Amino acid sequence: MLAPEIENQLALAGVCQAAALVQDVARKGELDEVAAEASLSSILVTAPDNPQQVYGSLSNLKLGFQMLVAQLHNKPGNKDAELTRYIASILGLERKLAKNPKALSQLGERISHVQRQLNHIDFDNHQIIGSLASIYSDVVSPLAPRIQVAGQQKFLNQPQNQQRVRALLLAGVRSAVLWRQMGGKRRNILFKRKSIISAAQQALRIIN
Repeated sequence: MLAPEIENQLALAGVCQAAALVQDVARKGELDEVAAEASLSSILVTAPDNPQQVYGSLSNLKLGFQMLVAQLHNKPGNKDAELTRYIASILGLERKLAKNPKALSQLGERISHVQRQLNHIDFDNHQIIGSLASIYSDVVSPLAPRIQVAGQQKFLNQPQNQQRVRALLLAGVRSAVLWRQMGGKRRNILFKRKSIISAAQQALRIIN
């Protein structure tokens, strides 16, 4: 069993991890495969017994907890404005989604379809990434102004990377939904910064 203070920050680490992976694809054309699989798999875990089940093991969120510490620490030079923008945009998208019953219903149907696809093909199949990317494009992205992803055009112009970015943004929204379900609020990031950092550091100690 995870300590409650760590469990409460799993989903926020999930949002940070998805944002960091989007940035890696856009800037470098590559990403941490273990972290990416955990983030993308989380979209399809729709009835978990506990929050940790959404991501598998705690170590799958190592990148997310590292980003959480870096973004919330007061040390100059640690914060990444681009990452902050992605995280804020993902949290904003979740709020729009929560207020749109039609979009929520469509999202549920489309995710069920991908879950059925998994009976026939492996998770790392490009068809699955493509399906998740199209859910983001068709259902979630239209709810708010488009998230502008910055990076190297040579990477962003590749269709495979475009799909990865969209699928990862959907994973970020999935984590934002879980964060909200667990009582997460944007003001907590401001007012409970120290306890969030402490929980993230505790999680990283366990992982390492």
